[in-house]
Amino acid sequence: MQRAKLFATSILAFGALTLAPVHAAEDVTPTDVAKTEASGIAAEIAAKSPEHTKLAAALAAAGVAEKLSGSPFTIFAPTDQAFAAVPQPMTDWLMAPGNTESLAKVLTYHVVPGRVTAEDLYAKIKAGGGTATLTTVEGEPLTFTEVQGNIKVDGTQGSSGFITKADVEQSNGNIHVINGVLIPTLG
Repeated sequence: MQRAKLFATSILAFGALTLAPVHAAEDVTPTDVAKTEASGIAAEIAAKSPEHTKLAAALAAAGVAEKLSGSPFTIFAPTDQAFAAVPQPMTDWLMAPGNTESLAKVLTYHVVPGRVTAEDLYAKIKAGGGTATLTTVEGEPLTFTEVQGNIKVDGTQGSSGFITKADVEQSNGNIHVINGVLIPTLG
């Protein structure tokens, strides 16, 4: 699959929010996550992928890592660069200790049950006449389309990203690396 150019994430709802900056949990490292989470896809992300340190830290901060330790899952995993594109006040707010429920909602919006390969996604897009929809662990849908041979993932709030690396196998699922952060309906 061709690498798509970085697709700027449009998070219109965030611009409307007035959030006071708070201290983010930036001191959590992937190594710390791997030490505190004995198994599962989150520990593997932390241990194996240097471009997913923010995702690993967020999974640990939200307490989501344990939920992803059992049944197979597919994670649409935003890179650190994708997280950096999210407005800092929103990132700080989500990473604040009192907002773990909202952070967990955002993170589980990137997860679908079962192993879903890129081949599966292309087949679903074709069968759906150009569009496929999968329901996330969070409960809301993600929409998939093919754009010039690449898979585009659309969330709510205008959020989207392209799969830049597909089918990264993990012990209890797989990861598709994406270049955007997907935002569910918050509120």
